[in-house]
Amino acid sequence: MVPLSLAKSLASSPRSAEQCSADEATALFRADVLYGLSQPQKAVPPKYFYDEAGSRLFDLICRLPDYYPTRCEIEILKACAAEIGALAGPGASLVEFGSGSSIKVRLLLDAMAAPAAYVPIDISGPHMRAAVTRLAEAYPGVAMVPVEADFTQSVRLPPLEDGRRVGFFPGSTIGNFTPQAATAFLAHVGDVLGAGSALVVGFDLAKDRAVLEAAYDDRQGITAAFNLNLLARINREVGADFEPSAFRHRAFLNGAESRIEMHLESVRQQEVSIGRHHFAFARGETIHTENSYKFSADAFLAMVRHAGWRQHAVWTDPKGWFAVAALERDGEGR
Repeated sequence: MVPLSLAKSLASSPRSAEQCSADEATALFRADVLYGLSQPQKAVPPKYFYDEAGSRLFDLICRLPDYYPTRCEIEILKACAAEIGALAGPGASLVEFGSGSSIKVRLLLDAMAAPAAYVPIDISGPHMRAAVTRLAEAYPGVAMVPVEADFTQSVRLPPLEDGRRVGFFPGSTIGNFTPQAATAFLAHVGDVLGAGSALVVGFDLAKDRAVLEAAYDDRQGITAAFNLNLLARINREVGADFEPSAFRHRAFLNGAESRIEMHLESVRQQEVSIGRHHFAFARGETIHTENSYKFSADAFLAMVRHAGWRQHAVWTDPKGWFAVAALERDGEGR
């Protein structure tokens, strides 16, 4: 889950994310919120879901019965891990864009021959560092090099060994971008990893409406809490006066765009203030917080080619609900 527009994210902050101080990060957050709430369709980039509470809630979402992507992707990775390990080669560095499930990372590290380093890049520092601490205990021979940064921005990798760089972008996070922005992001990843690199990326496949909507609006209310936590974070860090109980979670399939949309819907007419800025909400008006595009395999691979990658392999689960692609970038690696 990442920003709605990579292009806007890159244009709004030319400095690399790891160079930003805490004050600058808060200022960027505030600017994004003010900009988003000023639009005809109010919106907040979904990268801001992931404070410490949001990261914990997302971990719970991944364990929900209706949230199939995590289970399907782990099933695929278990089946194809050996082939990914062979693609990586000996002494490779695994670079994860986002600090996700340690289960998935372990599957790849276990399959790789003498991996040199694990480099997670994530905006949620405490969550990432806790995960890295656990992995370091299990893999004492692998250098753990966390990078606290917004991976959609101009990120520079730390010095790494000479083995292949293998990017890892699991969890169907690529679907949070518009197709145009996803293509730009995949090209950006290629620039970050460099010539001769590889990329393992998970993407969700188009399927029945009922299955999709249940995955993003669970009966336990965890996804609703995750979405509403964004308002609590804006109150705390930006100084807004949102009343979370005055909003409700909505998730639905936009069939024309082949995407699930998540919104926060105002349940009454109200006004929200951030300093001297005031935003009126009509009853039923929404803040658009996330898109999750669903692809056909052919459409996804066409996008990959436009971004400068070539297909090594694509695997799906037995139901055909989810896919994992292994990609390669031309040129000689380090």
